[in-house]
Amino acid sequence: MAAEKPDKRSDKGEVWTPPPPGRHVYDYPRPSVTVDCVVLGLDADDVKVLLIQRGVDPFKHAWALPGGFVRDHEELDAAARRELREETNIEDVYLEQLYTFGTPDRDPRGRVITVAYYALAKLSDYRVKAATDAENVGWYPLDRLPALAFDHAEIINRAIERLRGKVRYAPIGFELLPPRFSLTQLQRLYEIVLERALDKRNFRKKILSLGLVIETDELETGVRHRAARLYRFDKKKYERLLKQGFEFAI
Repeated sequence: MAAEKPDKRSDKGEVWTPPPPGRHVYDYPRPSVTVDCVVLGLDADDVKVLLIQRGVDPFKHAWALPGGFVRDHEELDAAARRELREETNIEDVYLEQLYTFGTPDRDPRGRVITVAYYALAKLSDYRVKAATDAENVGWYPLDRLPALAFDHAEIINRAIERLRGKVRYAPIGFELLPPRFSLTQLQRLYEIVLERALDKRNFRKKILSLGLVIETDELETGVRHRAARLYRFDKKKYERLLKQGFEFAI
């Protein structure tokens, strides 16, 4: 006679009962998973974040980050890019996973865990357009954000912290600039992101010493002051140096 299998007990001492034949059940709850995207863009004055106005409950008509539920058999990165494309018409942007937010009461619909991403986009490269369940879409300065749905204010703050940290050791800031830029534009980008003034001479000396910005034969156009020389970022050289252990530091 075969020995009886011991009872499987939970951490609360409850006896586990096997499910009926042909039916599979899980021992633990299955929360929903969403993705939310913090898309940051740069204009002449400050860094802005892309928001949508929700067209559905909960928080109907409130402003929020673009995002939504992850589909069955869909990769997280693919879900983030799909939601960006569907709700804002933005695609082909630098996108990086940021953090996972899972406070139990963060979503009134139930237990929803969100995987947040942040993206860097040049404002001039995209014509945003609201679609699917978004009523409206627009760029908002970080210091003048409307009231936000869910915990999206916390998610944006985390993205800004990541950007300020990473811009010091990785050249992701170039993703916010046009293909041709002046050194003044580049310095202004760092000052906006880091929220502090930088010495012009020291900044230019440091940037040029890295050998990653290449002077072009082009000048600024449509400016009232003396036109400045334009530069471009040598991404291929950076990727080669990175393989050799190169460290980018500002």
